[in-house]
Amino acid sequence: MSKDKLAKKSKSAKKAKAGKKKDLPFGPDELAQTITQAARSMRTALSHNLAESGLYAGQDGVILALAQEGSMSPGQIAQKLGVKAPTMTRTIGRMEAQGFVERSAGDGDGRLTMVKLTEAGLKSVEHIHASLADCNARAIEGLSAKEVKTVVKLLRAIDTNLQSPELID
Repeated sequence: MSKDKLAKKSKSAKKAKAGKKKDLPFGPDELAQTITQAARSMRTALSHNLAESGLYAGQDGVILALAQEGSMSPGQIAQKLGVKAPTMTRTIGRMEAQGFVERSAGDGDGRLTMVKLTEAGLKSVEHIHASLADCNARAIEGLSAKEVKTVVKLLRAIDTNLQSPELID
């Protein structure tokens, strides 16, 4: 075989290898466990920071959604946050008792309940942003900007892959 043919064959073999998925360098459960543990650690740190203002886990998302949208129905909030409506109804009830949100009848349809932030809820937005910034800073400590960008890009890709239609009920 000539040198040219050998070089072409070598290139095509490299291309074929590059197209194959590589075997994972760890056990099949390690990726899921690592992502889950990192998410739990982030959520725990955020919950600890938010506790100072009287907020519980998950309530920050409700407040930020309402701060962005103004007022929303419990179903709209649940959909935006990816939780079930009954869970959101309980969360809103608790937050109303704490003074962060208030419910009212929807414009034009008295059957529709709308939720909006109270003054206390509006004041908590700044604390939530500060808590998020603190948790983010702790999470990326020791990582370069390029590494952080790569982590975010990869996690978004994983999220997109897991939200494919065949996996969603």
